[in-house]
Amino acid sequence: MKGSQDFAADPRNAAVKIYLSGALVPRDEARVSVFDAGFVLGDGVWEGLRLHKGALCFLDRHLDRLYAGASAIDLDIGMTRAELTAALWTTIHANGMEDGVHIRLMVTRGLKKAPNQDPRHTIGPATFVIVAEWKQPSPEIVTKGLSLATSSIRCSPADMFDMRLNSHSRLNLITALLQAIRVGADEALMLDPHGFVSSCNATNFFFVRDGEVCTSSGDYCFNGVTRGNVIALCRRNGIPLRQGNFTLSDVYAADEAFVTGTFGGLTPVRSIDGRTLRFALPGPTTASLRAFYDELKDREVPASMPFGVA
Repeated sequence: MKGSQDFAADPRNAAVKIYLSGALVPRDEARVSVFDAGFVLGDGVWEGLRLHKGALCFLDRHLDRLYAGASAIDLDIGMTRAELTAALWTTIHANGMEDGVHIRLMVTRGLKKAPNQDPRHTIGPATFVIVAEWKQPSPEIVTKGLSLATSSIRCSPADMFDMRLNSHSRLNLITALLQAIRVGADEALMLDPHGFVSSCNATNFFFVRDGEVCTSSGDYCFNGVTRGNVIALCRRNGIPLRQGNFTLSDVYAADEAFVTGTFGGLTPVRSIDGRTLRFALPGPTTASLRAFYDELKDREVPASMPFGVA
């Protein structure tokens, strides 16, 4: 079984330098305190980014989401957007990277004087980490597709646990994934509090029926940058799109389905709750949208190349 985050091992990653609160350190020396708020509580926010042909794709949208998430939890990142962007490129250049790189940017509330919940017990600045690795999605996932299983764990509304925040707290999503793994699936399909199909445990979910692309209303799912790009690509290219509330019965009648995320882009789905979807992988609409998405990433390159990177 392989999920949407599966990747082939790359030996170059053993020697990467990690950006840790202003310093570049070897991978095996990158450590934070056991009193760090991220370790104690999962108190922090993060972003995943792709380095594609010398460009950080959709960087502004990712930074918008990061700073909005930090603001929502009263977390002072301690860096301006320009300083943060410079830190990203410092890390990339220090590792000699140009393409096929996944970056995890993580910010926690920082060191605490005691391992407790109260944010007023924070005694230092935010902990800021950038992990850049050569990481490509497993090619066999595109032809094999993912199997999904519906979890009993529901996506939560914003006034309980806001799914639209890229929070370090992920236990509910991990629990949903564990349920899927136990029944032999690759990822969990999650419903919203009203029983409508919302999201997967790590990605956003789309299905296609009679040429129409369908996805949730967005009220209870991840605020995915790739999800937003796919919605825009449908509208731009005349692909019928419907956002709304869909039942599992709607999904079971789908011709094809796919999930979206920064790491894998668009990843096809082969089955849902043991029901094999109609079209070969990837389905025709999924394949078209994958091609449009690749073109969209390529259009990021000229505008985003810094410092003469080619």
